[in-house]
Amino acid sequence: MNMPFRLKGRRTNVPMWILVFCLVLTQVGWVPEKAQAATNLAVGKPITASSSVDVYHAANANDGNPSSYWESANNAFPQWLRVDLGAVSTINQVVLRLPPAWEKRSQTLSVTGSTDDVNYSTLAASSAYSFDPVGGNAVTISFANAGARYVKLNFTANTGWPAAQLSELEVYGQTPPPPPGTYEAESAQLSGGAKVNTDHAGYTGAGFVDGYGNQGAATQFTINVSSAGSYNAILRYANAMGGDRTLSLYVNGTKIKQTTLPSLANWDTWSTRSESVKLNAGSNTITYKYDPGDSGNVNLDQLQIAEGTGSEPRSAFATIEAESYDSQFGVETENASEGGSSIGHIDEGDYVVYKNIDFGTGASIFEARAASNTGGGTIEVRLDSLTGTLAGTCVLPGTGGWQTWITKSCGIHTISGKHDLYLKFTGGSNLFNLNWVKFFNPTTPIPTRGANMPYDIYEAEDGVIGGGAAIVGPNRNVGDLAGEASGRKAVTLNTTGSFVQFTTKADTNTLVTRFSIPDAPGGGGIHSTLNIYVNGTYAKSIDLTSKYMWLYGSETSPDNSPGAGAPRHIYDEANIMFDQTIPKGSTIKLQKDPANTTTYAIDFISLEQVSPLANPDPAKYVTPANTSHQAVQDALDRVRMDPTGKLVGVYLPAGTYETGSKFQVYGKPIKVIGAGPWYTRFVAPANQTNTDIGFYAGSGSNGSTFANFAYFGNYVARIDGPGKVFGFTNVADMTIDNVWVEHQVCMFWGQNVDRTVIKNSRIRNVFADGINFTNGSTNNLVSNVEARGTGDDSFALFNAIDAGAPDDNAGNVFENLTSLLTWRAAGLAVYGGTGNTFRNIYIADTLVYSGVTLSSLDFGYPFRGFGASPQTTLENISLIRTGGHFWGNQTFPAIWLFSASKEFRGIRIKDMDIVDPTYHGIMFQTKYNGSSPENPVTDTIFSNVTISGVRKSGDAYDAKSGFGIWANEIEGGPAVGSAVFNNLKFLNMGPGTTNIKNTTSTFKVTVNP
Repeated sequence: MNMPFRLKGRRTNVPMWILVFCLVLTQVGWVPEKAQAATNLAVGKPITASSSVDVYHAANANDGNPSSYWESANNAFPQWLRVDLGAVSTINQVVLRLPPAWEKRSQTLSVTGSTDDVNYSTLAASSAYSFDPVGGNAVTISFANAGARYVKLNFTANTGWPAAQLSELEVYGQTPPPPPGTYEAESAQLSGGAKVNTDHAGYTGAGFVDGYGNQGAATQFTINVSSAGSYNAILRYANAMGGDRTLSLYVNGTKIKQTTLPSLANWDTWSTRSESVKLNAGSNTITYKYDPGDSGNVNLDQLQIAEGTGSEPRSAFATIEAESYDSQFGVETENASEGGSSIGHIDEGDYVVYKNIDFGTGASIFEARAASNTGGGTIEVRLDSLTGTLAGTCVLPGTGGWQTWITKSCGIHTISGKHDLYLKFTGGSNLFNLNWVKFFNPTTPIPTRGANMPYDIYEAEDGVIGGGAAIVGPNRNVGDLAGEASGRKAVTLNTTGSFVQFTTKADTNTLVTRFSIPDAPGGGGIHSTLNIYVNGTYAKSIDLTSKYMWLYGSETSPDNSPGAGAPRHIYDEANIMFDQTIPKGSTIKLQKDPANTTTYAIDFISLEQVSPLANPDPAKYVTPANTSHQAVQDALDRVRMDPTGKLVGVYLPAGTYETGSKFQVYGKPIKVIGAGPWYTRFVAPANQTNTDIGFYAGSGSNGSTFANFAYFGNYVARIDGPGKVFGFTNVADMTIDNVWVEHQVCMFWGQNVDRTVIKNSRIRNVFADGINFTNGSTNNLVSNVEARGTGDDSFALFNAIDAGAPDDNAGNVFENLTSLLTWRAAGLAVYGGTGNTFRNIYIADTLVYSGVTLSSLDFGYPFRGFGASPQTTLENISLIRTGGHFWGNQTFPAIWLFSASKEFRGIRIKDMDIVDPTYHGIMFQTKYNGSSPENPVTDTIFSNVTISGVRKSGDAYDAKSGFGIWANEIEGGPAVGSAVFNNLKFLNMGPGTTNIKNTTSTFKVTVNP
């Protein structure tokens, strides 16, 4: 396509009188008014797009040149253009421009904003905007003040050309000034290979400094202070190397220490490290250098200099009056009706600072006294700087008046020691008045661990109910509407007009509900609907079925026949997409109307704002001819047999893809990419059950990627063998990302799988394990995955060698995981292996089994136990309402340690919180062969474990309940071995309970301070 033809589609000859008229208008200043005559915040900032063609790159859209422009791929709507402003700014206007002489056209687009490039809010809803040369081909879009770092335009139509086009994206508003004493790393003196980069999100200013893989790399800041003395040098950094890294700290040319920068979740996560330094009056230098003996490999963002904490510290546990700040931006002090003063006139990006706050040994509850005549807003609790460690957030609701005060308590990450406290306010304009804040310790821990998923969960019992709706529970009974619900409570809608209503915390265009409806009399399920209202108006009904719930009879092998015995597994989930975005602060109501003909139990809903993902590169990713199974396989084969070597994968546009067997991926690594799990959906045939669908990865497929799609199976019971979406053997370097699996047997089962990553995914209502690695699987990563309702262990390592694997399961990392509502087996199970790590995990509401199982039982397979070194490590784990009874009359704890047929050793568990276990907190048990124990518990050490809320169960298993720690003496034979506890705490123990029950002579529990 030659250039004259390209330009022809964009502009035509314009009559001279129009050009003269535009010139006159320009001379008299008739241009779109910019908000508050502010600076264009977008010019020259990093800008990206969903696609571009030829020389019409995204960077043309904020280069200040009205003649250059960006153009997306043709005939491929929707498309987007995104600019990174470099810092969260309060914005209220965008100006969009096309080359001034182009012919008139209309483009349909919306404006969205985000602080983290993950969660976007609508700033201006989708609308058709007219670009007219008479007005300079400029469009001004104004909206309410909003805080955003990332501004994204989402294009869906253009009447002048089949693509999105823009010559300039201008953003107006204001960026809060950095606190005094802030120095950006990119403006410092760099040497030794240190350099400026922008390829990770979350930095402040215009970039950050990397290059610290080179020994000798250095960043030298020139600091000015008014007087000599002690100061805090607060470095903002990123470290995703998987362990602490070190740099040398120099002040005025003299090395004063080696500073340690703890590991963080990823390279887009930033934290701060504060060091005390002595500075001279006037100019000083502070340098961070990678010296011999340092480990380097970090990124640096900025340095803040704060006065040393010479004043007396203030207690975080006493009331901190809001107006007693040491510094502030944007707020005003005013009288409070309760007496004294408060701060008000709080807008997006305003903040207050309270210096030298003493949090003692730890605070994990933040409490605020506030009033709001609007919709309220959010407080970010940060440490030591405005961009420092985020301890947590607290959402304050509207109260109906500026002097109508409420106290709101919010759980945060535990803070200890002395810090400068920064409270940053977000959520728009005129947020709330703030009277005071304070911190305290809860009697039971508030967990903040687990996966970080892109949706909010709303428990039904926390909603507004009416019309005869009722809250049931709590209890721990199998087959009971409360006992099988999260939090062990649910809401029933049994009468016409009964409802449960929720107020949205964020924009949403989707809904998932976990529900129960009755089975058919003979089994097989029924179908029904439930009506949904948005802001009091009927929106649509959601289709529900009980086909995939209701199992009966044997606890180990239940089936679908009601005559087999007592029920279990009585909940399922359903999902729906709304026709438009529902704004934050709206109400969503589930209501039983006359058209809804059965009875309902609602456990919770989850809400999520989604949008489709475009083809990452149409030149490299083919698309199937249609949504049939054969068309997808044909596309995979086309990539595999590509003679040019240019094709890398298959892009699956939004659609429902019916599949009745496994797709074959082999011969070369292939990327299988969808438009997102809400949009690209594989479904098993509706007229079948228990169909084996998914992906087979064969020889030559190492390095393949599977991302951004969903699999909805048709399994109604467990069948061992088939039913795994990803059943991989002898492969390596695979990636599974942003995948949703439901109604299968397993999501993933890997034998001898190495260096594979499973991340950002959701597992729902499967009949066996969620993810299981076995047979010599090594160096794999499972990260940021949530499993709900699995029928065996949600996450597991099983050190079998029955498939001929020569090695142990070793070097695997399971992190940032959530397991909810497992209805058989554990949230996390580790059966042998060496040097495996499990961290930052949240497990709640297991129905019949332990939250965590550590076992050396071989189940009759060739198997290896736990290696002595490197050790098996579990850390930062929360176990909430876990345990149960199974295998007849055996009770299970929150964490079960079972020494059995192979070695049990090399176990390290630290920073674990056990809350409200069903029967007991920790149980040690040993398997016997006749009267002889098979293997003892050895080399097992717990550190920083808190057990709270233990109680007597009051059921048929009461005699085997109420123990914080139990060396089991009655199940097969007494536990054998020993375990050491360092810093063990028992809190809120119920009547008749025992901290440690050990009546054996064969097991030793050592408790150290």
